[in-house]
Amino acid sequence: MAATAPADLRPDPPVPPAAEAGSSLEEFGYRQELHRSLGRYASFAAGFSFISVLTTVFQFFAVGYAFGGPVFFWTWPAVLAGQLLVAACFAELAARYPISGAIYQWSSRLSNLTFGWFAGWIMVIGQVVVVAAAALALQMVMPPIWSGFQILGGDPSPLSPTGAANAAVLGTLLLVLTTWVNVIDNRVMSVINRIGVTAEIIGAVLIVVLLLTHSERSPGITFHTSGAETGLFGALLVGSFTAAYVMIGFDSAGEMSEETRDPLRTAPRTILSALGAAGLLGGLLVLGGLLAAPSLTDGNLAADGMSYVLTSSLGDGLGRVLLADVVVAIVVATLAVQTAACRMLFSMARDGQLPCSGLLSKVNRRTGMPTAPALVVGVLAAALLLLNFSSPDAFLAIGTTCIVMLYLAYSMVTGPLLVRRLRGTYSSRTDALDEAGKPLFSLGRWGLPVNVLALLYGLFMTVNLAWPRAEVYDPAGGHWYFQWFTVLFLSGTVALGAAYRTYRTYKRAASAR
Repeated sequence: MAATAPADLRPDPPVPPAAEAGSSLEEFGYRQELHRSLGRYASFAAGFSFISVLTTVFQFFAVGYAFGGPVFFWTWPAVLAGQLLVAACFAELAARYPISGAIYQWSSRLSNLTFGWFAGWIMVIGQVVVVAAAALALQMVMPPIWSGFQILGGDPSPLSPTGAANAAVLGTLLLVLTTWVNVIDNRVMSVINRIGVTAEIIGAVLIVVLLLTHSERSPGITFHTSGAETGLFGALLVGSFTAAYVMIGFDSAGEMSEETRDPLRTAPRTILSALGAAGLLGGLLVLGGLLAAPSLTDGNLAADGMSYVLTSSLGDGLGRVLLADVVVAIVVATLAVQTAACRMLFSMARDGQLPCSGLLSKVNRRTGMPTAPALVVGVLAAALLLLNFSSPDAFLAIGTTCIVMLYLAYSMVTGPLLVRRLRGTYSSRTDALDEAGKPLFSLGRWGLPVNVLALLYGLFMTVNLAWPRAEVYDPAGGHWYFQWFTVLFLSGTVALGAAYRTYRTYKRAASAR
């Protein structure tokens, strides 16, 4: 097993009681406070529901098609390959550091506490933004099911003023529900997650089959562009936003390690299986949508995306039933993302690394859930939804910002891991065993090339997604702050974190005098 955290990670750790069977927390100086009740499928569900192909494909298909045309399909296998490289590195770390707050914990142990803290800080803020973005997805599917869900009236398109405002209303109501579930009990949360993921997988498979059997054209259409002014390469760069947004959050199985039975064996496998399953299903959904769309040129596909395909190709009745399954997926996805953010806050607070750490690290003994983090994440995500009232362009700005922050946080793990490999100070420990007495997951001799490619891919996509393209983020003009929203938000996050770290250091120095 890997070495324990740096000495300053937990300045005065309490003496932990005997760990439960399969728990390795003693070794890291932590008490077993969260209830260890999640099995392998629940662990898989945590990662799959965060990715949530139905939520994200339905939410961002229109964006990818609008800027890339049919050829944007090929960004899907490219992004999947890149993310599998990252996931392979994470799977190796999950087998050695089975601790909540995975990104923060892994980065801290591979580098130092300060660098790891910033990785965790960027990750948790990004997760809060993902919660808000996931909740906004309801607008893509609920009004097409029933016009009564357009509470504020007017145009239901999420890019229209009334649609954007209504998305914020629906999203806020959803956040109230997911926050409540995140407070009740982790077993209740797990049951909802498993049922939701099962329904999502069944629904996704059914949608794929129906779309492919209602094809209007051949797969050769995927080699066509929409005549974007930026050319083929530019179309692919922007078209990759859809795949990039979908295939994040597979690290959630690592986030839930302290609540998972046999985490050394389970977490690495579910990280890879959740991403693999989501990648396959999502790719088929995108392909099916392109093949079954009644028209590729009438503008509906670039405006309403997959919702338009389902209701137009499969009929209103069946289309609405399938859209109802998408609603379930969105609810479960929002719940899963909020849970992951809660575990990150809990992990950092447990180390005394956040304001109000005592409150944020408190676990309800009866429920096995940290209550305060759930409330904090819910309130902050709801506050972000208010941006949707100001302008429809906030939808894409919020969505892209959360992707960039997660990609950057991932690189703050693969980067230090690569440095350790190059220095020869990282040991894959192929002789170590998991709970079943089998060798821990290891990349072996493939570790270095996989790590190099994972880091290069992550940095490239971070720059690609954050690049302030006016035609993407401010198409109507006059809102420069949306064009630069991702850069400004990320800079503000880092600046706020640096200010807090400086204040904390000053306060410690003053108390020591």
